[in-house]
Amino acid sequence: MDRIAVLIPCYNESRTIQKVVEDFRRVLPEATVYVYDNNSTDGTDKIAEKTGAVVCHEFRQGKGNVIRRMFREIDAECYIMTDGDDTYPAEDAREMVNMVLEKKVDMVVGDRLSSDYFTENKRPFHNFGNLFVRKSINILFHNDIKDIMTGYRAFSYEFVKTFPVLSQGFEIETEMSIHAVEKNMFVENVVIRYRDRPQGSESKLNTYSDGFKVIQTIVRLFRTYKPMGFFGVMALALALISMCFFVPIVDTYIKTGLVPNFPTLIMCGFTMLAAIQSFFSGLTLQTIVQKNRQDFEMELQRVTEEKREGANGV
Repeated sequence: MDRIAVLIPCYNESRTIQKVVEDFRRVLPEATVYVYDNNSTDGTDKIAEKTGAVVCHEFRQGKGNVIRRMFREIDAECYIMTDGDDTYPAEDAREMVNMVLEKKVDMVVGDRLSSDYFTENKRPFHNFGNLFVRKSINILFHNDIKDIMTGYRAFSYEFVKTFPVLSQGFEIETEMSIHAVEKNMFVENVVIRYRDRPQGSESKLNTYSDGFKVIQTIVRLFRTYKPMGFFGVMALALALISMCFFVPIVDTYIKTGLVPNFPTLIMCGFTMLAAIQSFFSGLTLQTIVQKNRQDFEMELQRVTEEKREGANGV
């Protein structure tokens, strides 16, 4: 088991990968630097290997697929995940590593948004997108993670080995953040200085399609982790719609003794039944979520024991 593992997922980063590997080897000389190449066609893997990194390959396209492979294959007491585009400074890595190894933090978030990100980032709408995602998750999941979509993070062994990677693309960072909050893991923020991509280096992130995937991920995880909130809102909306149409019918019946709109009355009844069904669905699923949390704590104990055995060479 490595003491520190630097994880760098890469796709066509030949312009910057050498500097990134050299910077992290200089700042963390005791670390093993892993570059996971994701079907690059510009020789990224060869440059990384010459620079001293351990090069592996993931042939299924997508950052989520790469991270799934890295988390499965690498055992370390502390993991640093960064991008291969030289936008995250290696100088902040030592502080992040110390927080994991000494303070027992499960996930350290490299917070770009509290520094100079909004002036350095030149990609249109990304500033708005980052603020929107952060605000949405902070409200829905009641957390204080400062930068939801940053690709610069440090993890404990326990986080990596208990994190179920479901996303295939760039929405993986959002999934990590929500998982850590929902499972009551120890999360800290470290303010970092963001650098925009060097000239000639192109982002693989599509503002609109990947942004839509992130929103879908937020909704999906809110439904999964907070079913009472998700289905409770649906139940309330359906109940209000039913009542809005039902009250005029009752008022007419009181005044005239007649019910002139039987189809509307029937639909009000079905809508209210749907509201009741939605409410009890959320209640049932919330019980299941609570049981899953208990099971997760037991799994966390098992992984912690596994880490001790690995560190002792058992």
